[in-house]
Amino acid sequence: MLPIKIVMVIYILWNCYVFIAMGRDKKRAKLKRWRISEATLLWMGAIFGGVGLFAGMKFFHHKTAHPRFVFGAPMFILLNAVVLGFLIYKHVIV
Repeated sequence: MLPIKIVMVIYILWNCYVFIAMGRDKKRAKLKRWRISEATLLWMGAIFGGVGLFAGMKFFHHKTAHPRFVFGAPMFILLNAVVLGFLIYKHVIV
C-alpha cells in the first residue's frame, strides 16, 4: 500500500509531464518536425494524465479541433478521479 501523499506527488508529476509533452508536440508541429503520435498523447491522458492533457490543450491551443481530444481529455479526468477515489475508498491507498 502506498501512502496517499506519495500517490498524489506521482500524480502531479505525471500530469506535469503530460502537459509538457503537449507543449513539445505543439512546438514540433510548428517547426514541421517529428511529433508525438495522437495515440501516445491519448494513452498518456488515459493513464492518470487527463488533467495534464486537458491543461496542455487549453494552454498551448493544441489538438483543440480534434474530437478525440475535445471529448477524451475531460472523460479521462473523470475516469482518473473515479479510479483514484475507488482506490482510496478501498484503502488500497492510505
